[in-house]
Amino acid sequence: MCGIAGILQFDNRLVSHEMLRRMSDIQSHRGPDADGFFVDGNIGMAHRRLSIIDLSTGHQPMSNAAGTLTIVFNGEIYNYIELRDELKSSGHAFRTNSDTEVILAAYEEWGISCQSRLNGMWAFAIWDTASRTLFLSRDRIGEKPLHYCQHGGAFLFSSEIKGILQYGVPQVPSFELLELYLTLGYIPAPHTFYKNIFKLRPGHCLIVKDGKLSDKEYWSFPQHPEEEMLENEGQVFEKFDCLLRDSVRLRMRSDVPFGAFLSGGLDSASIVALMSGNTSLPVNTFTIGFDQKEYDERALARMVAEEYKTSHHEYTVEPGQFDESLQNTLFHYDEPFGDSSAIPTSYVSRFTSEHVKMALTGDGGDEVLSGYTIYQGEKFAGQYQHLPGFVQLAVPAVASAMASVLAGKLRYKLNRIVNVSRYSSASFNDRLISKLSWVAPDIIKALIPDGTGIMTMNDFLHEVMKDCSFKDPFYRLMYFQFSVSLPDRMLTKVDRMSMAHSLETRIPFLDYRLVEFMARVSKRIKMPGYNRKHVLRETVGKTLPPALLRAPKSGFTIPLREWFKGDAFQARLESLSNEDFGLRADMIPKLVTDNKQGKEDLGNFLWMLFLLKKWVHQTC
Repeated sequence: MCGIAGILQFDNRLVSHEMLRRMSDIQSHRGPDADGFFVDGNIGMAHRRLSIIDLSTGHQPMSNAAGTLTIVFNGEIYNYIELRDELKSSGHAFRTNSDTEVILAAYEEWGISCQSRLNGMWAFAIWDTASRTLFLSRDRIGEKPLHYCQHGGAFLFSSEIKGILQYGVPQVPSFELLELYLTLGYIPAPHTFYKNIFKLRPGHCLIVKDGKLSDKEYWSFPQHPEEEMLENEGQVFEKFDCLLRDSVRLRMRSDVPFGAFLSGGLDSASIVALMSGNTSLPVNTFTIGFDQKEYDERALARMVAEEYKTSHHEYTVEPGQFDESLQNTLFHYDEPFGDSSAIPTSYVSRFTSEHVKMALTGDGGDEVLSGYTIYQGEKFAGQYQHLPGFVQLAVPAVASAMASVLAGKLRYKLNRIVNVSRYSSASFNDRLISKLSWVAPDIIKALIPDGTGIMTMNDFLHEVMKDCSFKDPFYRLMYFQFSVSLPDRMLTKVDRMSMAHSLETRIPFLDYRLVEFMARVSKRIKMPGYNRKHVLRETVGKTLPPALLRAPKSGFTIPLREWFKGDAFQARLESLSNEDFGLRADMIPKLVTDNKQGKEDLGNFLWMLFLLKKWVHQTC
């Protein structure tokens, strides 16, 4: 796991070694163990190393024996041992035991088709001296980031945006993306919140030659005919169990101590269970909690730790760490990233990094298993639409009337019923927008000043979904999550917060073999009735403590709505209305009041506004 950066001067100017070092040093948290540089006239590449595999000979940038290819690589190739054996049989010789050299040999053997042979997470750049071509690639699912930009006659790339900014690229906000940010809480690829800086999309590669860029897709989420989805439950269970076990086995390959994130959820507990079966040593497990009982899952995590006799560690997050969290989030994401679960992810990463250099996580389980409650909502919507019209109108009206005279937990639940029932009769896109939004879509539109050029959520969804062949909303949601929310929200969150503390995270649920297999499984197997994660519950889940299987879904959340009700935050909240950061300030006091009075849970949305305000003031 590392950080990479590079410069290709189109006008053949010599690359500055000092500039490369600045682009590298600003990302030193991604690779504190070593740095390395390659400069050949108008091309330069830099690498920061976090040593996990082949500690002594895996240094980068790395060239092949002939010196015709040079690579900088961030990530891990889990099947590198198997690939190396195959390449050896084809005549390739190896000087190291690293997965980096395997990528170079694979590129020599198969060209850009090598991407389809790799099982892992990666962002890499290969300079081909003979053809004067720069080849950049990002893994299928989007676990590792890669940003790029053309500026001043040069092509620039970097793991993080801050590396590109070191070159002097103007920091011009893309305010036309405000509606996307206020709805999603992040900026989806290929966009960033900076004009002219882009994210390479997952499953894509970029070829830079003769001053021209060519973006090619080499992998996309499989879209099988809906009538041919797998419905043999026994075969699905057997194949899933086999693939997940092998994925965990591969991701435990390491030359340094490692552990696992452990929440009170089914996904991380399953990973810990499988890890325990692959080693005779206790697995190191790491959990964080909060003083607010509603958000604290430490008791469930302890139950799993005791069951599998792990070496268990716990940490508590306090409200007083808010300002530190705000600044850390902006520094490590480089743009507003409003998913507040980045805060606990940061703390569990920091805590874990004090003990190990690598950890497995349960991320991706909800996507692979179609386990989010939003999938239950899609099944409900299909049934709700068959109810008589007067019933469809009555349910949200009655729930809204009841909610208006209540506050706190019961009101939050009734508000959710109102939203689910109200949008169940709407189109898929409108329903999806309502579920993705942290506040009502009409509030978001009202917050954006008149005259601001806007890319709307509807426009964005049309672009994303135009190649989706699925008709069933359940499968369309699956396609959206793998195309957008998984790489741009979940995986971005985990990458930035783990690498902020020089910790490598590995995600067994996102082995591409498992993703491709589960994409073929019928929704009737994934979610019989409203039973979430049925496939996992009926396989690995059978070995877990029964209390964990009965626990309601919680999610890795932080009690911001409660923190923002306290007096300690009132001055900060007032600043949202008193300072200009591109929104209509007169709309914000009501949001603050509604959260404080328990009318709406607006904690995460207010956090998003804090991030936007601070970022705009730092950037403009």
